Amino acid sequence: MSSAATTCPVAIRIQQDDFDIAREIAVLTKSRTDIGAVVSFSGICRADEDSSKIAALTLEHYPGMAEAEIKRHVDEAISRWPLNGVTVIHRVGRFEPGQNIVLVLTASQHRRAAFEAAEFLMDYLKTSAPFWKKEESATGTGWVEAHARDDEAAARWTKS
Repeated sequence: MSSAATTCPVAIRIQQDDFDIAREIAVLTKSRTDIGAVVSFSGICRADEDSSKIAALTLEHYPGMAEAEIKRHVDEAISRWPLNGVTVIHRVGRFEPGQNIVLVLTASQHRRAAFEAAEFLMDYLKTSAPFWKKEESATGTGWVEAHARDDEAAARWTKS
């Protein structure tokens, strides 16, 4: 485990309210001279999925379990990469196209660790975090099934 694991500030929030990416980066890096790179990933509700128009998405979660699962993956990222800070914000509720859904920030002294850790966390959020997504379209509403492409992306991080 990296030595950063004991000193790496972590913020995990599940909320209905929107987030401000610049503000979250400022909070993560305030008074920090040990951070040389911050990678951000923001997931946004898009207007279509496989040529089907989406009017809105509703995201639900399992309170308590969702935070614990995210924390478990953050801890794993901290053990794999020398991170100096991590923020994960996942919104729940109803979203229309163009609205923010998720934010992952990873901070490190160097960019490679920050990029890899952010990608690792997003791959696991897509496959393992207990969130459920319902799509609304002109043809009706339905729960979204997991995609094999997301499982394949997460599988590359499995230790052999």
